[in-house]
Amino acid sequence: MELSLTRLPWYGQIGAFVLLSLGGIGAFIYYYEMPARADFTSRESQLEGLRKDISMGVNTARKLPEFKRQVADLEMRLANLKAVLPEEKDAADLLRRMQTVAAQSNLTIKSFKPAPTVTKQLHAEWPINLELEGTYHNLALFFDRVSKFTRIVNISGLDVKGKDRGDSNNTIQASCVATTFVLLDKPAPKQGAKGAAATAPKGT
Repeated sequence: MELSLTRLPWYGQIGAFVLLSLGGIGAFIYYYEMPARADFTSRESQLEGLRKDISMGVNTARKLPEFKRQVADLEMRLANLKAVLPEEKDAADLLRRMQTVAAQSNLTIKSFKPAPTVTKQLHAEWPINLELEGTYHNLALFFDRVSKFTRIVNISGLDVKGKDRGDSNNTIQASCVATTFVLLDKPAPKQGAKGAAATAPKGT
């Protein structure tokens, strides 16, 4: 049996047309408008994210000169720190400087003996046993000049003895420990509780 709208009464034809129109509109909304709207919402969200990224990038670019100044300042501070706390110990260089200052102070270095290094968390202490000969005044002048080294040198364990025999330029013999410091490339590992317990002496 063939169906034909022309055989329906006029109100039937209008109803069929309305139903077909509604079906077409529903299919359009479901298959085209809804996916397009979802895609638009997704793209809008991506656009908002890109705008935030661009805004952050612009702010970072504005702060870049300040960051560069901070990096340059930190590099300068690090260079100054390395001058005070060198990364490597150099006995020859320190001996030359000590000898130069001793000669300027009219002192004689009789002995220069580096002792074992003491390792701390961020640096190592490098003690050097010194024996000097000269006068009290020249010894004080020597210590004053050593205190002005760029590299930190601490003097400890000072022992001064007068000489029974000597001339006006050689009246005392002094010994001391000159301790300088070395910056470690990597911080020394801390000893854990287990390691400390393992090395602790056993009770009786």
